Amino acid sequence: MLRTLGDHPEKYESRSRRSVIRALPGTGFTGSFLSFVYPAARFIIPPADTEQTAREVKAANAADLNPNSGLIFKFGTRPGLLLRTEKGEWRAFTAICTHLNCTVQFRDDTRQIWCACHNGLFDENGRVVGGPPPEPLEKYAVNIRGEDVMVSRQS
Repeated sequence: MLRTLGDHPEKYESRSRRSVIRALPGTGFTGSFLSFVYPAARFIIPPADTEQTAREVKAANAADLNPNSGLIFKFGTRPGLLLRTEKGEWRAFTAICTHLNCTVQFRDDTRQIWCACHNGLFDENGRVVGGPPPEPLEKYAVNIRGEDVMVSRQS
């Protein structure tokens, strides 16, 4: 025989209330546990590398940079620094300081690359000349194609 709610509604109503009340502590515990485990797992397991697969980018137009000037450009997901020396030579580096990963900039008054975080100084060749940076800046290759200044990783 098939039972319906009309037979004994209070019996089914009390069972559903009890099951909800019994489920609350378990779902609360599970939710709390997941809220602790998920961030810890995201911290421990590194994300997939999203670095740009292209090895070359257009950094600027050749006419955009005067001698003794610098320009920050985007190289994949990281900043790059394009320099035009006083003699008109082109140079490019990563714009990330080797000390604590701050962004560096070119100072035309001193003709040096400067890191504002801890006053790190690099020369126009990316070598350390002062401050706490332990290593020189990573150097990139520069190619001029028509009016485009193309920057690529050195092999």
